[in-house]
Amino acid sequence: MDIVKIYRILEKLFLSYPAPVVDLIEEQTKDPFKILVTTMLSARTKDQTTSEVVQRLFKIIDTSEDLKKYSISEIEKMIYPVGFFRNKARYLKELPAVLEKEFNNIIPEEVEALVQLPGVGRKTANLVRVIAFKKPAVCVDVHVHRITNRIGYVKTKTPYETEMALRRKLPEKYWMMFNSYLVAFGQNHCTPRNPKCSSCPIYDECRRIGVTTKYSKAY
Repeated sequence: MDIVKIYRILEKLFLSYPAPVVDLIEEQTKDPFKILVTTMLSARTKDQTTSEVVQRLFKIIDTSEDLKKYSISEIEKMIYPVGFFRNKARYLKELPAVLEKEFNNIIPEEVEALVQLPGVGRKTANLVRVIAFKKPAVCVDVHVHRITNRIGYVKTKTPYETEMALRRKLPEKYWMMFNSYLVAFGQNHCTPRNPKCSSCPIYDECRRIGVTTKYSKAY
């Protein structure tokens, strides 16, 4: 399998897809706080929904200090209907105090520091490091986990295992955009169910592990 060839194909394909919402917020704001919030809200939520919510939210909330002015129930209303909005509202309410106490009101750049923030796991931390600070990290969400296993590049059971496998196997120079390319590909082409294998641009490089369509082939 030629992972560089796959990367180059997906790089070109990425330009034809709508940009992921976190990339759009980075382009519009260049603000690590807003990139962090967008990333937190985007988990288990469609990009269109996240985009609508954050465009509305950022008219009210400009910095972490602004979150102090509102109750959890008020924040819930601001971020509805993102997935798990009640949990996320609680995390956002807790965020200013942790940033102030631990990080002097500055969004940290390192993954080990970012995961100390309320509601921030490794996926969010890695993505914020890449998008907000332009530093290499391996961000593994459901798309990256599914597609890298589906094409046969890794053989892992959890996103964490996938992250560690990619850190060992994927050249670091490809880390920065790997998530964005695979997320866009996973949302638009290599979908969880009924992937569009018949028109797939990386068909010849893919082992289609676990895909049960007439386009599958055994290995």
